[in-house]
Amino acid sequence: MIRYALRCDADHPFEAWFGSSGDYDDQAARGLVECPFCGSHGVAKQIMAPAVAGTRRSAPAMDMAKVQTMMMEAAREVRSHVEANFDYVGDTFAREARAIHEGSAEKREIYGEATPAEVKALKADGVPCAALPPAPVDPAKAH
Repeated sequence: MIRYALRCDADHPFEAWFGSSGDYDDQAARGLVECPFCGSHGVAKQIMAPAVAGTRRSAPAMDMAKVQTMMMEAAREVRSHVEANFDYVGDTFAREARAIHEGSAEKREIYGEATPAEVKALKADGVPCAALPPAPVDPAKAH
């Protein structure tokens, strides 16, 4: 895993993890690296000092299964929080989010479904929105 300091063309700094430098290059070339603040795909790596391990002891290898389990648990917690505390608006998400943003609807936290085109239009208009992590697969039903 490699962590990059990134900055979008709107000057928003953020960090992201990739499996390798090649993974970053591939994802960036395909337009998959996106600023979490504004949705811009104009993202570039920033200069950063490498994290070099000392000579005394090498860092333990990352257990990728453990990392995946931790990430899935974090996604499950985010989704559970949203489902418990936000209003579900179904397929009217784009319309509701825009109305809240423009002040013509009551300000509240919502979640629902939107098409990729609707999400792109919301982001282009400055309406904050983000994808909700997918519902985790029940391990008992995975196979």
